[in-house]
Amino acid sequence: MLSIEGLQPATRAWVEHVLAIYELEQHHERLLFLAAQAWDEAQDARTTIERDGAVYRDRFGSPRPHPSLKIEQDARIAFARLLRDLGLDGEPMVKK
Repeated sequence: MLSIEGLQPATRAWVEHVLAIYELEQHHERLLFLAAQAWDEAQDARTTIERDGAVYRDRFGSPRPHPSLKIEQDARIAFARLLRDLGLDGEPMVKK
């Protein structure tokens, strides 16, 4: 199994829960780990946006979208796609 030590505690608990109730092959475990990383990345970006705001002013004083908005969007899309690929949004194989 991949190391989940670098994940946030809530995300780590989710991964452990999924591994406990679903029978995943090794390549699916890797996809699960990537999904967990994407979730954490989206949450980190959201924290930054909440702290700094969704818009900042560039050196010319023009409003610009915060770069973390794109990071959050990309991470959420990756998370959703990985869940779809894992089949966790439907009726997956349950551990026996």
